[in-house]
Amino acid sequence: MSTAREKVDRQRRRLLGAVALAAAGQFGMPVVFGAQATGQPDASFGPLKQVDAGVLKIEYAEAGPSDGPPVVLLHGWPYDIHSFVDVAPMLASAGHRVLVPYLRGYGGTLFRSAGTFRNGEPAALAVDLTAFMDSLKIKTAVLAGFDWGARTADIVAALWPERVKALVSVSGYLIGSQEAGKMPLPPQAEFEWWYQFYLATERGRLGYEKNRRDFNKLIWHLASPKWAFDDATYARSAAAFDNPDHVDIVVHNYRWRLGLAEGEAEYAEMEKQLATAPTIGVPTITMESDANGAPHPAPSSYAKMFTGKYEHRQIEGGVEHNLPQEAPKAFVQAVLDVAGS
Repeated sequence: MSTAREKVDRQRRRLLGAVALAAAGQFGMPVVFGAQATGQPDASFGPLKQVDAGVLKIEYAEAGPSDGPPVVLLHGWPYDIHSFVDVAPMLASAGHRVLVPYLRGYGGTLFRSAGTFRNGEPAALAVDLTAFMDSLKIKTAVLAGFDWGARTADIVAALWPERVKALVSVSGYLIGSQEAGKMPLPPQAEFEWWYQFYLATERGRLGYEKNRRDFNKLIWHLASPKWAFDDATYARSAAAFDNPDHVDIVVHNYRWRLGLAEGEAEYAEMEKQLATAPTIGVPTITMESDANGAPHPAPSSYAKMFTGKYEHRQIEGGVEHNLPQEAPKAFVQAVLDVAGS
């Protein structure tokens, strides 16, 4: 009788043949991928699930066999689970149990108590992820994400490496601190963070509350100026921004980064650890696209932060910030390769 690992390996081999990534290489070797076509805007997940996890009731999509090796996919701002709508079925076909949760403040993920502080600080999102895994009785998983999702995965990998089998992090090492956020940047870099300064004002908060869909569509265009997404594709994700806590979470996140908002005492020790820039020792593949229009660090600046088995993959061909949705095959390949390491 075949073992579960053997079944997954066979399914993975079939999938790798199907995606036909000619540039794919052995994990540990430099790889450059070209762009791939994205999925249709009517693509979606099946019925979503909910689970109580810490202070949240988390809404999530699930695909693949329930006994498959788990992979948790984590979206960013201002995106949602549909960044992985093409990624999830490919990973499921390879035998993985794929879990795609809405972050706090998105979709159907809600706070269980009206009295809970709507906290957007990075450590809180990381605790959400471990609580989600605990509720589903997942001891360890491959974590893969971009933007806020990559930062959340990085934090869990740094603070609780026993929970992370392997990591795929778009734009690499994204762990920061309030002290780092207080340091001025060169003028062009400051300009790229305009929305952070806008949200630091009361006018910005009111503007985001009133115009969140138009605001976030602008961010999509700025972060991925060459990505020709249509109105249906955007509307599918924009529904997640109607979450009643969305504005509170987003505004607090960016104000916290600048030291303009307080966090919660229960996360203070974690944030103190994160302020030391802890290294990440789990097997990792970082990814970057050649046309990312959002602020992001240079790959050479963070390679030293990954002390375990490590590879960086540069995605060519006009792929931009929302890498999993714009280049799903390359993202899937990275997850499969790091999962098999």
